Amino acid sequence: MKKWNLLEKVTTPDKSTLGLFEHDDEYVLRLNGRELMSNKRHASELRLGELGGLACSRRPKARLLVGGLGLGYTLRGALAHAGPDAAVVVAELLPEVVAWNRDARYPLAARELADPRTQVAIGDVFDVITAASRDPLQAFDAILLDADNGTTAMTTAGNAQLYVASGVERVRAALRPGGTAIYWSATSEPELERLMARLGFRVRREVVRAYGVGGPKHTLVIGVLPPR
Repeated sequence: MKKWNLLEKVTTPDKSTLGLFEHDDEYVLRLNGRELMSNKRHASELRLGELGGLACSRRPKARLLVGGLGLGYTLRGALAHAGPDAAVVVAELLPEVVAWNRDARYPLAARELADPRTQVAIGDVFDVITAASRDPLQAFDAILLDADNGTTAMTTAGNAQLYVASGVERVRAALRPGGTAIYWSATSEPELERLMARLGFRVRREVVRAYGVGGPKHTLVIGVLPPR
């Protein structure tokens, strides 16, 4: 059986190891050996981006925030439906992940990153959200969060702040009226749904199979703010 090839690796700020692996044209990101995402199982990440792009498609000069680049599928989905004058900001903690996606040797997100609507912000997505919550000119029409596996399947402890009441309040404050926040999760998220509803979002969920028609179930928690 053919072995997985380690193509790239980097040590994260919390001393974890993130690696890009390949096997028979399948590319995966693994954190400390745990698979985070794959180019063969990306339907839910793509759908996350599509929903965000569609939510903003009729808004002039819309601003979208993608929390976590991964292998670029959320960015791809957002760009496919956002308007020609939209700005899609990708907040990625690790510059190495951006470099891997731009590397022409790998069939990842070089095209999406080269799109003139794409803006890359190297750093913690929570910092980008915080800045937008304090400056209306930086506010977003959609915030798409795939920064971790969910509230009950965390891979990085620091991401927990995105899922507690103060974090969701910060997300709400960073949105324009009528804006949309969508959380990706590997599990169901009833507590997150209730929290978002308490904080003024109109909430629904969409369950997407990893392969589109099969595989594990992933959850998208979609919250929409009132227009005013």
